Amino acid sequence: MQKNINIQNKKAKFQYEILEKYTAGIVLSGTEIKSIRNSKASIAESFCEFNDRGELFVVNMTIEEYKYGTHYNHRPKAERKLLLNKRELKKLSKEVQNTGLTIIPLRLFINENGLAKLVVALAKGKKLFDKRETIKDRDNKRNLDRIKKAYN
Repeated sequence: MQKNINIQNKKAKFQYEILEKYTAGIVLSGTEIKSIRNSKASIAESFCEFNDRGELFVVNMTIEEYKYGTHYNHRPKAERKLLLNKRELKKLSKEVQNTGLTIIPLRLFINENGLAKLVVALAKGKKLFDKRETIKDRDNKRNLDRIKKAYN
């Protein structure tokens, strides 16, 4: 019986405006998947970029070393290849090159088949005033919910 693994990038929705989402597979070694199953991973400061052959890699994703791994253990901050369809990869690379958008990981999870998947998003960075607007909207919603709760 396996527990549900759901590692999220909570700052992503605040710092970026999400345009499109894709679910990608990740190429992992044995000790990496074991660490992910123990929830020992972080995608907080990570981003995705293309190499010169048009392959998509996630950079700065931290997967802690497996506790019981020997000299076969992995590097915690290694670049990891993402698996997407050719059509999706071409579309993403075109968007990144032409319009200057960013690809960021939003969520790392293990699907029902036991495979690690990464939800990546095509995103546009928010300006400071957009972030202030987001904070203001969040505060207004919280106050409105308080008022509604007081009347019920």
